[in-house]
Amino acid sequence: MTTLTLAELAKITGGELHGNSEVQVSRVAPMDKAGEGDVTFLSNLKYAKHLSECKASVVMVKEAQKEACIGNVIVVDDPYVGYAKIALALDSTPPPATEIAPSAVIAEDVILGKNVSVGANAVIESGVELANGVVIGAGCFVGKNAKIGENTKLWANVSVYHEVTIGSDCLIQSNSVIGSDGFGYANEKGEWIKIPQVGSVVIGNRVEIGSCTTIDRGALDDTIIEDNVILDNQLQIAHNVHIGYGTAMAGGTVVAGSTKIGKYCIIGGAAVINGHIDIADGVTITGMGMVMRSITEKGVYSSGIPLQTNREWRKTATRVHRIDDMNKRLKAVEKLLDQNEQS
Repeated sequence: MTTLTLAELAKITGGELHGNSEVQVSRVAPMDKAGEGDVTFLSNLKYAKHLSECKASVVMVKEAQKEACIGNVIVVDDPYVGYAKIALALDSTPPPATEIAPSAVIAEDVILGKNVSVGANAVIESGVELANGVVIGAGCFVGKNAKIGENTKLWANVSVYHEVTIGSDCLIQSNSVIGSDGFGYANEKGEWIKIPQVGSVVIGNRVEIGSCTTIDRGALDDTIIEDNVILDNQLQIAHNVHIGYGTAMAGGTVVAGSTKIGKYCIIGGAAVINGHIDIADGVTITGMGMVMRSITEKGVYSSGIPLQTNREWRKTATRVHRIDDMNKRLKAVEKLLDQNEQS
């Protein structure tokens, strides 16, 4: 178990400590359950009323809430960011693997950096390069000539296909598939002809990918995920998609082929994004948004009808089906009014 002093917490967060610098903490806890040895934080002002009774060893707050605290305080610009940094420093999650398991199958010409770990029954094929500190979990598959950068971790049963490149400090959760074939076929008189997907996938540094997410390899060029991108669970990223720096995408999102998503975009859960379109930098798409055309300006975009009772929904659906008829009738009324005004 990792233990840190309050002086160390202040250094990690860049905050200003008010209290006993020698007090130690070993756990991050919610404000209403925190006690001795815990650090907590206030990121939502509706919980500020609990500060006067909080039993944590230290609370992280903004300057405006400092006087409401009864014990040790670390004043930070953003308590939620401070929480994230402290949680990382105290993280006790075990690694996906330690050392190299006897049952791992590693080709003779694989290049292994220092302190590489490979779990039980993992398969590392010919030509692979694993940089210093790479951790490959149990049951993973890393295909021919793939390259994985320093300190990247793959949890159990991740499949990385041939020629894929993954940068440093990435984290890929269990059962994700990187570099599978894109959905490319030609149709000749009703018969499907498969088009080999000869591109690859190139993933930058500090990218995190949730469990059961699939990123397809490109048809001719590469599918590209830039640095600092975070992808949630169960995403489908099709061939030749390009995702820009710092973009975040929530679970269940589907992106069709050859779409380019800009930097610092936020895509809500279960969004559906059409193929062969561009999305500008800084775009936010709310959950279940359906994007059919390019978005050229930064902003927040939404679509879909919120949940209604079945009775209300049936009325709405009926009205939607009558929109074309209502539009024709409205135009006829407008035309009649114009004629009356001109007469």
